Amino acid sequence: MSSSGDRRAVLAHRIRSREFTIAPGVFDMISARVADRAGFDALYMTGYGIAASHMGLPDAGLVSYSEMIGRAARICEGTRTPLIADADTGFGGLLNVRHTVRGYEAAGVAAIQIEDQEFPKKCGHAPGRRVIPLDDMVRKVEVAVDARRSDDFLIVARTDSRSSLGLDEAIRRGQAFARAGADVVFIEAPESEDEFARIGREIDAPLLANMVEGGFSPVVPADTLARLGFALAIYPGTGFLATAKTLEAVYGHLRASGSSIDLQADRLSIEEMHALMGFDEVWEFEKRFTAP
Repeated sequence: MSSSGDRRAVLAHRIRSREFTIAPGVFDMISARVADRAGFDALYMTGYGIAASHMGLPDAGLVSYSEMIGRAARICEGTRTPLIADADTGFGGLLNVRHTVRGYEAAGVAAIQIEDQEFPKKCGHAPGRRVIPLDDMVRKVEVAVDARRSDDFLIVARTDSRSSLGLDEAIRRGQAFARAGADVVFIEAPESEDEFARIGREIDAPLLANMVEGGFSPVVPADTLARLGFALAIYPGTGFLATAKTLEAVYGHLRASGSSIDLQADRLSIEEMHALMGFDEVWEFEKRFTAP
């Protein structure tokens, strides 16, 4: 595995150069290893996916800092690709933000995302989100920038104000986050391609687009986002939505027929799964140390 510092430096260079980067959402170690093997330039640890896969709960501020950082550290340990990790609101006030930034950085994360929602937060593509005053969020960004030990550890500042306060306010907040030192500005839930275009024109910073199938924003092609000035696109739900649908079909077939015979869903072979999980290393160890 490459070191966390090397991974951070590579991602920081890409983002600051505004070299368009796609990051799939990962939510457990199977999804993380599959995405890592696929050759992406970044991965995105989705808060929705962690809440769902780890706790079976909605993304509503119910997963703690300790639970999130534990999963982030494990993903970093088990993959080679730089990880962008959701940290909700920073898990509290300014002191919590400092603690969260330092913890995520020590865990090996390459970029941390902090948002301006009131606590408890909600999924960015769910109704009823409320945001804190702009000055309070700017202070959080300033604390996050000050708390990091390496300038290559990126601070992603997100506003959820578009849905409740309008696009003008969302852009005003994004501009303020950039002035406060955020490395990446994330305007959640633009409602049209024209809104993405306006964000690209009016905010002079690397920008993140959140592509949620069925959410408040359209899914915009990568080449269009790059042309509009975006540096990063995350696809947080694509993996877990597909996984849940496949499992629904597979388990439904098994329940109805009592067997996996004639199951049409694509699956890895058991040999491919062994390779994905690293059994080759186990077998090599056993040959060296436990063979008679």
